Amino acid sequence: MADEVLLERDGSIATVVLNRPEKRNALNFAGWNGLAATFRTLDADDDLRCVVIRGAGTEAFASGADISAFADERGDLSAARAYGDAEMNGIRAVAACRHPTVALIQGACVGGGLEIACACDVRVAADSSRFGVPINRLGLTMAYDELEFFIAAVGKTVALEILLEGNVFDAQRARELGVVSRVVGDADIESETYAVAQRIIAGAPLVNRWHKKFARRLADPTPLTPEEIAEGYAAFDTEDYRIGYEAFLNKEKPDFSGR
Repeated sequence: MADEVLLERDGSIATVVLNRPEKRNALNFAGWNGLAATFRTLDADDDLRCVVIRGAGTEAFASGADISAFADERGDLSAARAYGDAEMNGIRAVAACRHPTVALIQGACVGGGLEIACACDVRVAADSSRFGVPINRLGLTMAYDELEFFIAAVGKTVALEILLEGNVFDAQRARELGVVSRVVGDADIESETYAVAQRIIAGAPLVNRWHKKFARRLADPTPLTPEEIAEGYAAFDTEDYRIGYEAFLNKEKPDFSGR
């Protein structure tokens, strides 16, 4: 695993750290590849119940792509397309993770960093964090696949406002736009984010994974198949349903098995 992306584990919660604090956690080619590889590994882990993603230090979640590396990594059209593929592979790996994901956002969350955050299921921002995609100041566009993802995450109107204005805005504006789920005090960002993770892992992990799968499927306008409709009731055949049902009747805290 690349040093640009670190993986920590505490029981059933994993923490992915974007680890380039000297560059405000801006991602280079290796960073995008490391992000994709890390999330593919986490996706395959049956014992995992939640992933928190954050930046190293407090200055930035991620300040987007590393512009200082563009001459080497995006020096011509062919290289730019290869870089774009690596970026989208990383973002898609976050979005496709079957386990619930929570973004812990401190400092700058801009450009590709904002896209990584938008790939997460829950986004918790510190009050002093900042957001934006000011790529029109660089003369750059989002490619079709990248823009498609961004619009799906925040909606066409919000996506175009962010891209056309090109400004960097505060956490309260991000909350108004629906870019983040909640905003908390700077001193509380870590405790509040991991409290979210704890509430997630208290639920039945199979159910959490199914809800993510169902929500993703409903974004596809293709009619549901009979098999897909039947899967909506599959939870009734699980051990976790029995555990949860009996715990509710007995006024006890359920201890789900993930089966």
